[in-house]
Amino acid sequence: MIGHLRSVVIDCPDPRALATFYSEVLGLPLDAEGTSGDDWVVISGSGHRLAFQKAPTLRPPTWPEPGVPQQFHLDVEVDDVETAEKQVLALGARRLPGGGADFRVYADPAGHPFCLVFDVD
Repeated sequence: MIGHLRSVVIDCPDPRALATFYSEVLGLPLDAEGTSGDDWVVISGSGHRLAFQKAPTLRPPTWPEPGVPQQFHLDVEVDDVETAEKQVLALGARRLPGGGADFRVYADPAGHPFCLVFDVD
């Protein structure tokens, strides 16, 4: 091993707003020690760390259209997809086309795709 993963870093126009969105979705608190003003905001806990970096000219992904690729996405595992969907939509997410038997696709408030993943019984 050369090293270990410290953070997944997400570019966005408003790091604090997007960090707050994912803090609510994932239950990870804002990390005051890792945060540097409004240009770099971190959420962390339970060995996980997401950082949000200011990118004022970010072109949001247009997934599933290929004009601007999704660049990355997060899979968020949930127990009850119906409840989770209501919660992420209330936080500012929007549903995107696509999905499958065990996942649904959304865009976060900055336009990045993410999936709610669930078990199908």
